[in-house]
Amino acid sequence: MENYPDAWFVNLGIKINNLPRVAIDIFGFEIYWYAIIITIGIGIGILYAYHEAKRTGQDPETYIDFFFYAFISAIVGARLYYVIFSWDIYKDDLIKIFNTRGGGLAIYGGVIGGVLAAFVYSKVKKLNFFQIADTAAPALIIGQAIGRWGNFLNKEAYGTFTDSLFALRYKVSGDMYIPQSVFEKIINFEGIQYIQVHPTFLYESIWNLGVFIMLNILKKHKRFEGEVFLMYFVGYGIGRFFIEGLRTDQLIFFGTGLAVSQILSAVLVIISIVAIFYLRKRSTERIYTK
Repeated sequence: MENYPDAWFVNLGIKINNLPRVAIDIFGFEIYWYAIIITIGIGIGILYAYHEAKRTGQDPETYIDFFFYAFISAIVGARLYYVIFSWDIYKDDLIKIFNTRGGGLAIYGGVIGGVLAAFVYSKVKKLNFFQIADTAAPALIIGQAIGRWGNFLNKEAYGTFTDSLFALRYKVSGDMYIPQSVFEKIINFEGIQYIQVHPTFLYESIWNLGVFIMLNILKKHKRFEGEVFLMYFVGYGIGRFFIEGLRTDQLIFFGTGLAVSQILSAVLVIISIVAIFYLRKRSTERIYTK
């Protein structure tokens, strides 16, 4: 019998036969590949920040210490962001809020939580917040680029139907949530049902890798502390704005019909660009007045 692939980039001829969600089962406690991939992304991010701290004359141990607080704050932020904008799911069963294994973490919420943790940490330790932010921003974006592949294995965070070059077919399984707009265009291939969608995880992973490269070029030419941090929001925000428009699992801002992540991306991009122009101009004026 032919082995029908779980995932199939149909126009590229790339087939992946098996997409296992569970990596390890320890006496009934399942550890998902999603968690492992996220952990790998975090680990690489920490290594990057450690190396960057040494390069810039900072104490690299600061970032090992800071990670503990940032991780907790990011998880709380990611969960709160998701719950707030998915309140209808939780309002009648508040206990479900604490079931993070059931899904429901939003990256933007994690970023906000991490930034707040960095701000508080820098104040308590009497460190330069913007120097910490500049060091952590590339580490964050490379972690995001890697972490998106967890969505691929979970068959989630995909886009609308497409027949473009990168069109991705997922074999339909019983544990998948399929939006009506995608289900209406389900494909029956030799008796096997597939959905065919934009692989938004791939788009964002590639985009984030590009932002990571850009930030590493910029850090050698920055004019002020915090510039790399602000450019993170510009680069990531632009990509997220357009990619979010393709997704079928958008969190919607109350009563507007607009995706929260698109609104937030637009706001952050505009604020960051204005701040960069202003602070660059001010740094140039300081040079000429010396």
